Amino acid sequence: MFDYLFYTSLVVFLLGLTYKISTWFRRNIGILGNGITTAQRLQSAVSGMAAVIFSARILGILEAVVLDVLLQRRVFKESVSRWLAHMLIFYGFMLLLLMHALESVISEALFSEYYSTVNPFFFLRDFFGAMVLVGVILAVVRRYFVKPRRLRSGGMDHYAITIVAVIMLSGIALLGLKIASHNEFIRMVEDYAGLDDEDEIEALETLWVKEFGTVSPNIEAPFDEELLEAGREVHESSCLDCHASAPYAFTGFATAMLIKPVVLWLDERDGVTVLWYVHIIACFIGLAYLPFSKMFHLFATPISLMTNRVMEPATSRPANVVTRQIIELDACTHCGSCSLNCSAAMVFEAIGNVYILPSEKMTLLKKLAAGKKLAEPQMRAIQEGVYLCTNCDRCTVRCPSGIRLKELWYSVRESLLQEGPPLPHVLSSFSFARGLIVQQTLATDSYADPIDKARQAVSGQFVNLMDPDTPIPLNVQTDSEAHAAVKDRTYVHCFSCQSCTTVCPVVANYDDPEQELGLLPHQIMCSLGLGLSEMAAGAGMIWDCLTCYQCQENCPQQVEVCDVLYRLKNFSVASIEQ
Repeated sequence: MFDYLFYTSLVVFLLGLTYKISTWFRRNIGILGNGITTAQRLQSAVSGMAAVIFSARILGILEAVVLDVLLQRRVFKESVSRWLAHMLIFYGFMLLLLMHALESVISEALFSEYYSTVNPFFFLRDFFGAMVLVGVILAVVRRYFVKPRRLRSGGMDHYAITIVAVIMLSGIALLGLKIASHNEFIRMVEDYAGLDDEDEIEALETLWVKEFGTVSPNIEAPFDEELLEAGREVHESSCLDCHASAPYAFTGFATAMLIKPVVLWLDERDGVTVLWYVHIIACFIGLAYLPFSKMFHLFATPISLMTNRVMEPATSRPANVVTRQIIELDACTHCGSCSLNCSAAMVFEAIGNVYILPSEKMTLLKKLAAGKKLAEPQMRAIQEGVYLCTNCDRCTVRCPSGIRLKELWYSVRESLLQEGPPLPHVLSSFSFARGLIVQQTLATDSYADPIDKARQAVSGQFVNLMDPDTPIPLNVQTDSEAHAAVKDRTYVHCFSCQSCTTVCPVVANYDDPEQELGLLPHQIMCSLGLGLSEMAAGAGMIWDCLTCYQCQENCPQQVEVCDVLYRLKNFSVASIEQ
């Protein structure tokens, strides 16, 4: 049964690992991979690796392995507590894997007199398990109790913590029950001690009840000192060479003391076997599902750190950049460092779209890369989230997995804008960051296409007051009559911080103000700045304005918001009278 479970989970793991690695060369995200085949990406990756290995850049790889992979330098810079949790879980689990799970392959081969129940191995196995457990506790406290700002937990986060916790807790519980179990004591005596004398067995059992934590149905305190001394002699002659004192396994021994009242009941129901299956099945589930879970970052993150150490955007082949970006999607640990430091996060605080946060964008981008269809609300949310980015690059700098997030947002942004429905944010001041990099890889006509689509989509939402049956033309006309009527040009200083909209009592009066008012105050200022004067003059907001001047008084750029709305209203009235 054990062999069947092990080989089944191992086969699933290897197939899953092969499949995941193949997706690095088959999937595409963004605009960079258009026209590049899988074969070209494989060839480019192999030649790129060869070029690095046989050059001085291999030193950069070695530096990344030591400082970023083994010592977790980037995580340490972000948070000492997170670094400690990572180190405890990673090294504790790896040492347990090598010394305990693979003991027949590694430990027995390295140590000629190896027994799992003698020191130092008995103590070390328990110590490594305690390391992992402490790391899991730190991770749980951070994610569910401390909860740094903007850190959001998803299904994969819950699974990762749960499966590691189940493996460790079931292992410690199994060890504790083995220590306390009378059935296990009898089995060890029969298998290893070779005792036939009933008096010797009784003496040894008395010693183990008193000093090793065994719970016996036959022996209870107070103990006979002569019997204890005889038991100690039997132990030294029959057990000392293959079993250290139980308290050395401190977590297991503590568990044995804790479960003493129910040990006999568990013995009657073969509790050791039940816990063994729970522990083994949890381990095999974790192994089989690892390539498809968040835990796959154990493979992807080191590769991301190494590739980004030697790849430069200006000199890297496009095929390798595309492959690297798919690897980066798998390397994301959903730790929230990027979201915590995102300069556009205040927009999330204002409008509540979680996909403005970089770590949340990554969850949907993984689905898009896998070819999954997103529901329309999700598609619009990810469009908005990817577009509302200031290109400050703080997310990239702070990412402990070394992901070049700024490049990823740019590539995905253009892909979504070219293929998806028109996005009105293209008309906002956030277009500035997109315009700065238009000449790098994007053709001019490709840049203008989504803007034209967005203008046409928005134009149908507004009424021309002079001709209600005709949609407002959205041509840029900075010399139009509406612009002339506004007179002052303080609106050019607006950067859409939304302060005016936030304090406006008219906006606050509606559950859906954009539906009722057409354009909100900050959007009207932005429209004028972009030369969309007819659209600004057609907004219902100019008629509902109370001229309370709260918007103008609270503007950090000293834009004369209320005066602008008042003049637009006068212009519209004059146009109707004519």
